[in-house]
This record gives sequence, C-alpha cells and structure tokens, in this order.
Amino acid sequence: MDVEPVATDVASASTSERRERSGLVGLLSDYLTLTKPPIISLLLVTAIGGMFLASRHMGGSGIPDLLTMLLVCVGGSLGAGGANAINHYMDQDIDSLMSRTAKRPVPGHRVRPLAALAFGIGLNVAAFAVLAYWVNLLAAGLTLAATLFYVLVYTGWLKRSTPHNIVIGGAAGSIPPVVGWVAVAGTFDLPALYLFTIIFFWTPPHFWALSLLIQGDYERAGIPMLPVVAGTEKTVGSIFVYSLVLVALTLVFAATGAVGLLYLGAAAFLGTAFVWAAWRLRQDISRRKARNLYLYSLLYLALLFGAMMADGVYRWWV
Repeated sequence: MDVEPVATDVASASTSERRERSGLVGLLSDYLTLTKPPIISLLLVTAIGGMFLASRHMGGSGIPDLLTMLLVCVGGSLGAGGANAINHYMDQDIDSLMSRTAKRPVPGHRVRPLAALAFGIGLNVAAFAVLAYWVNLLAAGLTLAATLFYVLVYTGWLKRSTPHNIVIGGAAGSIPPVVGWVAVAGTFDLPALYLFTIIFFWTPPHFWALSLLIQGDYERAGIPMLPVVAGTEKTVGSIFVYSLVLVALTLVFAATGAVGLLYLGAAAFLGTAFVWAAWRLRQDISRRKARNLYLYSLLYLALLFGAMMADGVYRWWV
C-alpha cells in the first residue's frame, strides 16, 4: 500500500487546520483589539474605587459586595469595549493616516467597518441589560450616557473641530467611578462628583503628554489637538496648570470625609511627583520628559484609586 499520498494529504489537512485556527484566533484577537483592553482595565480600577468608597459611605466595611463588583466590572467592560469599537468604526478614515493606528483592525482591513459598528452596539446593549437587571437602572443609564457622549460628542464632533476636544470629551472617561458609586449607594452624592472631577482634570495632562509624542500623526490626519494648534510650549504650560488643579482637587477631596489620612498621604506623595514631572517637562521640553509624564500619569491614577480603596478598608479595620 502506497502511504505517501495519504501522509501528504494528512499533512496538508493539518497545515490547513492550523491556518484556519490561526485565522480564527487572529480574528478573535482583532475583535478584542477593537475594545481597547488597556483602557478598559484602567477604567475598571476607577469604577472599583468608586464602589469601595460608596461601601464605606454607606456604613459598610469598605469592601463592596463581590457579586455587585463583578457585575459592574462585566457591565463596565462591555460598555467601554463597545464604545471603543464604535470609535474604531467612526475614526477609520483618520486612523488610516496615522502610523500609530494604521494597523488597527478596521483600517488594516481585517474587520469590516459595519461589523465593528455592530459589535460595538451589541456590547453596549449587553452592558445596559446586565447593569439594569442585576445592578440598578442609574448605573446602566450612566454607562450608556458615557458611551453616547464618547462616540457622538467627542469622536463625532469635538475631536475633529476644536483643540479643546480632550478637555470636554474627558467627561466620558470620568463616569466609571460614578457608576461604581451609584451601583453601591444607589444615589449620586458629593463624593461621586469629586471622583468625576478628579478624572476630568487628570485627562488633559495625561492625553496632552501623549499628543506631544505623536504630534506628527495628528498633523497628518488634520486633528486639531492642542500641540498642533497652539504649539508645544503652550501645551506644556497647560499641562502644568491642569496638573496643579488636579492635585489640589485630590487633596481637597479629603475634606469631604469620604477618605481619610491614608488616602491624603498617598494623594500628597503621588501628586507631588505628578507636578514635579510636569514641571520638569516645562523646563526641558523633550520626548523623553513627555513620555515619562505620560507613563507616570497612568500609574498615578491607578495608585490614587488604589489608595482610596485601601483607605476605606483601613478606616473600617481600625
């Protein structure tokens, strides 16, 4: 019996199967990319921070109910991922012009534009259903509002029309901790407003630092980010001013009684480092200093909200 053709057929089938599997894995990876997981992870940290604070505010241990926390994380991930997928669809024209984004799934022609749009809408429908049914309607409504503001106001209008795009558009990214708060407390209270405002003022220096690194991309795409329209020096000056306001807000937050001394100490330490990084950038405008500030801003927000969580648990424990 001649087994060579059979062996060849088996080998070909195996190769074909590997390619098919690779194609499926690649497609799933592209759909995951549409949701922008790194952004979601940071948003979830802020949402969980809001839940810890609300738990303490309601007289609890400072640790929210684990099932509620899981549901908020699932609903928040679906909502944020859906908003990001719709953003991929709406920004496909300018993404194709920028080196940083040209290989994204939609401009890279690996995911059809309408498929990305349908995927994003579907995720948001699922997010609303999860939060409305298992958490509360206010949390679901705020999550949907964040998506609508992000895709319609920021992506569809502000981003392409004004250098103040990220200042106003940052409101969408400021909602997750409020969602976390209302998921536990059921109402919108003063500490929730502080959480919103902290992220609102964190967003411009964070994003402007990134804009300095990819200014050429924005120029090619015709996006009026602040460095493109106002120049590097004015952008760096604005970063420093917003950094001062941000740190002041984080310190004043302690006066509400929602957080204690552990948080205050962490906010002072982290904020001093933030202002110092912004000041160093102002003194020496360079890509290295801009990158340092951008990367630190990510760490800063995560550690600040981590300090909020630790503070609530600590105050209950002692």
